[in-house]
Amino acid sequence: MSAAASHRHLYGDCMILKRQNASEITFKFFAYFLTGIFSLIALYPVVYAFSASVSGKMAYEFGEIVLFPRDVNFEVYKFLLTNKTFWLSYVNTLFYTVFGTAWSMLISACGAYALSKKKLLFRRQFNLFIVFTMWFSAGMIPTYLNYYQMGVNNRWGFVFAFGVQAFNIILLRSYFETIPAEIDEAATIDGANDFQVFSRIYVPMSTAAVITVSLFYATNRWNGYFWANLLLREEADAPLQVTMRRLIEYYSQFADNSPLELPFATDSYMFAILVCSIIPVLIIYPFIQKYFARGTNLGGVKG
Repeated sequence: MSAAASHRHLYGDCMILKRQNASEITFKFFAYFLTGIFSLIALYPVVYAFSASVSGKMAYEFGEIVLFPRDVNFEVYKFLLTNKTFWLSYVNTLFYTVFGTAWSMLISACGAYALSKKKLLFRRQFNLFIVFTMWFSAGMIPTYLNYYQMGVNNRWGFVFAFGVQAFNIILLRSYFETIPAEIDEAATIDGANDFQVFSRIYVPMSTAAVITVSLFYATNRWNGYFWANLLLREEADAPLQVTMRRLIEYYSQFADNSPLELPFATDSYMFAILVCSIIPVLIIYPFIQKYFARGTNLGGVKG
């Protein structure tokens, strides 16, 4: 190849590289721009809830709150933090979340470990049976009657009754299947039993998957409202979401029927409870975000 041809070839490669770099920069710009827009959209309800909770009554009722608070005061939080019912429901929610998540993960992880083993008898049938529950359900009324007849109307009953979700078992099983069988065989040769292999090898090697599924369970427990409202009849057992609804209804009626005037808007009280309910999530999530980002690839390439 002559020097001129070599120069033209090199020039062509440089132009292609420049076009690729320009395309990549354009793609990154639009990707970051759209991500930023979506992030702001997702953040806006949280900012608005806080602004509405600390704004003055007149400012809120006249619709002056758009993003930032007006006539800032914390009367609603003083009123809320002295409410014993609120604190009792907060403790109940922490109880359901901590013990419920621990119970759900114990069953899900053990079940997923067993289903990931090819030596398990009737393994295919068990997997089909679990997946079948994802496709078909008995319906809301039969499910409610089943829970009612089983006496699911107290704290521990509510924790145990909603133990697992088939989808999460399938996720953990798929992740466990990516662990090389040679590691399991080596541990067995060294004298480890199934419980030791599970607790000392599979769980530590699946930290991202375990934390991700735990987050799914914890979020579901923390935000649980429907079944808690139907089954937990005692006010002392009600979680935060149910109590929030009852308090809103009570103070709405109070504001309509009482000659006394509250120092804050009724909706501000609702937003204050909402802000208090998301504080634990905002505190915990940054510490588990890295595991969650890796765990979203469950069943894919193992991180």
